[in-house]
Amino acid sequence: MIYVDAGTTWSKVYELSDNKSEDSSFFNKYKSFIVEDDKQAKKYIIPSNLLKSGNTEFTAATGHMSKTNLKHDKNYLNEVIALSKGFLSNISQNGLVLDLGSRDVKWVQFRNGKFKDLDWNSSCASATGATVEMLLKFYDVQPQELEAVDERYNITCGIFGLEKIMDDIANGEEARLSISKFIHGIAYNAWAFAKKPDEIYLSGGFCDNKCFVDSLSKYVKVNKLGRFILVEGLINQFPPIQLP
Repeated sequence: MIYVDAGTTWSKVYELSDNKSEDSSFFNKYKSFIVEDDKQAKKYIIPSNLLKSGNTEFTAATGHMSKTNLKHDKNYLNEVIALSKGFLSNISQNGLVLDLGSRDVKWVQFRNGKFKDLDWNSSCASATGATVEMLLKFYDVQPQELEAVDERYNITCGIFGLEKIMDDIANGEEARLSISKFIHGIAYNAWAFAKKPDEIYLSGGFCDNKCFVDSLSKYVKVNKLGRFILVEGLINQFPPIQLP
């Protein structure tokens, strides 16, 4: 059974199997992308274009790229619902969970296990994570070289920050410093977009970006949840025992 959070650039995958003694064809095809095997499920982070072209049928899915390979349309789940179910079933009944991905930012707030508020921005936050990845590749900077800085770019989304970065680098500033200021700007905007809470549960790829987490921590207490919360929400919605 293949549960997928199919993002724009990266897909997060749980593979559940009744037979733990044999490697599946899915594992054999994508074993280089496995990030965890805890004997209950194999977890993968796979480039979305590769997964889509691999003709793998998804048991249940959420995300921008999910419907093409979905076995049953009824097993599709809206991303905000998947995020909410993953948060409530595994983490807490109270708090605000923020998911920051390649092209959007969304958050949901709960009080005593009940919905309180939410917002989802797929325009001004578009290409957020993808833009950082492209900048790192273009300027040949490794994520571990980035450090949180006090200065930040006043930006509203990834695209609008590019001009500021290129201007500063053209004037002699180190690329890693400009990118760090850009990431600080993203962190501040994400916090402001979530209405400036005192505590955030962070979901998504930026959990692995220390510069982002340290920048966000300047404003709010950050609890990192990792990249698989939406997949866990899928499993909660579509338990294997209920599937054909």
